Amino acid sequence: MNDEKYRNKLTPEQFEVTRLKGTEQPFTGKYDNFFEDGTYICICCEQTLFSSENKFNSGCGWPSFSKTSDENSINENEDLSHGMQRIEVTCSNCNAHLGHVFNDGPNPTGLRYCINSASLDFKKSIQKNNSSIG
Repeated sequence: MNDEKYRNKLTPEQFEVTRLKGTEQPFTGKYDNFFEDGTYICICCEQTLFSSENKFNSGCGWPSFSKTSDENSINENEDLSHGMQRIEVTCSNCNAHLGHVFNDGPNPTGLRYCINSASLDFKKSIQKNNSSIG
């Protein structure tokens, strides 16, 4: 998709974050304190990125995950912007900027994927009813 199509599909904040490598303000994203069961997907292309099973409250102000749903769902790139040395994570399918990964997460991975809510959409898990009628 080109920029014009993304501008039509996304909100201005989603476009700024995913296509222009912006960052939402901490503690403002809709998924920061959101802990329902389901899957987090790329807002641009709907590729599966993270599972709620790996989401945790890091207190950093952005949704945090200890690992991706699939090791091939993201790309990691060196980011030297803003006078810092970080690892940027992008969607491997559409190259949307998602956030950054740090080595200060929980065991067993030790990773903290710090992700902008604006780059995500959420698909709630369907709960199966195991009760029988009779």
